[in-house]
Amino acid sequence: MSGARRAALQPAFLLHHSDYSDSSRICRFLTRDHGRVSLFARGARRPGSGLRGVLRPFTPLLVSWSGGTDGGTLTAAEATDLRSVIPPQRLLSGFYLNELVLKLLPEAEPSEGIFGAYLLAVSGLAESAGEEVVLRRFEFALLGELGYAPDFTGLDPDGVYDYRPGLGFRRQSGAGAGLCGADLVAIAADRLESPSALRAAKRLAREALEHCLDGRGLRSREVLLELRKLERDA
Repeated sequence: MSGARRAALQPAFLLHHSDYSDSSRICRFLTRDHGRVSLFARGARRPGSGLRGVLRPFTPLLVSWSGGTDGGTLTAAEATDLRSVIPPQRLLSGFYLNELVLKLLPEAEPSEGIFGAYLLAVSGLAESAGEEVVLRRFEFALLGELGYAPDFTGLDPDGVYDYRPGLGFRRQSGAGAGLCGADLVAIAADRLESPSALRAAKRLAREALEHCLDGRGLRSREVLLELRKLERDA
């Protein structure tokens, strides 16, 4: 699907870019009204290009293009807010969000809800919001968009559950290393304050996302695990 033939001043975030020819780039954006789009930024690598200082990840942009959403030409881009900057220690979490969108969100399918969730996540990472809470909320928003959000209906706070992506929750008959019903009820209500609920949310989101990824690894997650291992060994 080629999408809109022309768009002007579309709210967007740069997800990824790669070099193309000697002076250009292929840029992949998340846009408010057109979802994920891939555009040629011709001349963006030239020293005098006005795009060089604008096309940066996690910066709210207004972009214009012509020629469709899956190979069109970026005609203009401007930053709308340079105040919210993700601190260096949280950048890897930002790239994790980008990788999820690139691998899981279909191209050129409108998804205003995901754009709003991404905007909130970037703002949360740039501010003092809890990093893990920010990530879990975005993961569940993305799972909902993909149709794989867990169904928490009818869960007993006193129960213990297994979760199988695509099938749902199954109550355990005995003690085990399942998910606590009280934590699941808290997740359903977006109450992620307690460490227990946050751990359960991470486990639940990871299992659901791995099902959606279908064996495709996430480089950002691998890097994070490597960094944590180095910290433990130091």
